[in-house]
Amino acid sequence: MAQVTEPYLREQLEKRREELKQAINSPAAVAPAAFFSLLHEVDAALDRMNDGTFGICEACHDTIEKDRLIADPLVRLCLDHLSSEEQRALEGDLELASRIQRGLLPQPNLQFRDWRVHYEYKPAGLVSGDYCDVISPSGGDGALTFLLGDVAGKGVAASLLMTHLHAMFRSLSAMETSLDKLLELGNRIFCESTIAGQYATLVCGRATGTGELEIASAGHLPVLHIAAKGDVERISATGLPLGMFSTTHYSVRRLQLHPGDALLLFTDGISEARDVAGDEYGVDRLSLVAAERHGWAPRELMAACMADVQRFSGGHRRDDQTLMAVYRDHPVGSSLNE
Repeated sequence: MAQVTEPYLREQLEKRREELKQAINSPAAVAPAAFFSLLHEVDAALDRMNDGTFGICEACHDTIEKDRLIADPLVRLCLDHLSSEEQRALEGDLELASRIQRGLLPQPNLQFRDWRVHYEYKPAGLVSGDYCDVISPSGGDGALTFLLGDVAGKGVAASLLMTHLHAMFRSLSAMETSLDKLLELGNRIFCESTIAGQYATLVCGRATGTGELEIASAGHLPVLHIAAKGDVERISATGLPLGMFSTTHYSVRRLQLHPGDALLLFTDGISEARDVAGDEYGVDRLSLVAAERHGWAPRELMAACMADVQRFSGGHRRDDQTLMAVYRDHPVGSSLNE
C-alpha cells in the first residue's frame, strides 16, 4: 500500500470505528450483531496497519490492488483469490458502475448556436478515469462550457474520482464565475476531498455566440487549434493539475475561432498509444492527421483521428481514450440539440 494513502485510510477507519461504537450504544440501534461484526473487521484492519500487513493478500501474500483498497479498506484478498461468488458479485458491481458512469456522459453530438461538439469515449475496461462533459448555459444565454480531463491511475478508484469531478463541476458551473476562479475553486475542493497524492489533469473551455473562446488547462495535454486553412496551434497548460496544491492559480487563454475552425482535446490514451514496436503515437501525428482534415465537421474529424490511432496501435488499447472536437460552424440557431 502506498504510504501517501495509508494515513488517510487509518484516519477514515478510526472515524468509522467511533461511529460504529456510537451506533452500538444508541438506544435505537438496529441489528447490533451486524454492527459488532463490522466493528471487529475495522479493528482487524487497524491491527494489520499496526503490524505492517495491511494491503497484503492473506492467501498469496502479494499486494492487494490499490484501487480496491481505496474503495474498501477492509478487503483482505487480491482479485486472484476471491471466491467464484465474490468474483461474480464484483463483476456485477463493475457492470453497474459502468452503466452509471456512461449515464453521466453528455450527448455525443451537440449543437449550441454556431458551435458543434462531438466526442469519442473509449474506456480500456468496464470503468474509466477519463472525464468528459459539455454544459449548456441556463435559458439558452451565455457560454457553452466543455471539459475534458484525466484522473491519475486506472480502475475503480480513478472512476470514482471521475464521477467526483463530474458532480463538482456541474455544481460549480451554476455559480457563473470566471473560468480561472472556477478552476481554482474546483482545485481547492478536489484537494480537500481526496487522498494525498491523487490528482487529475483537466481542460475547461467556454465558447460564446460570437466565436470568442476561453481556455484554462490544469496540467493537461496541449489543445490543438485547427484553423480552417489548415494551420495547427498548440495551446499549452495554464496551471498545475488539480489536487497538487490547494492554492494553485490558473490563467485563461482567449482566442477567436472563425467558421470552419476547430479545437481538438484528447487524453493520453490517444497520444501514448503504442504500435507493435513500442513507439508512441504522439501529439505530432495527431496534429498532422487533424491538419490534413481541416474544416471537416466534428463527427468526421473524430472518426478519421480515431481510425488513425487504431491503425497505428493495431487495435490494442492499454488506456482509456477520449477525444473531443469543438467546431465553429456558421450560425444555426440558439438551442442545444443532439
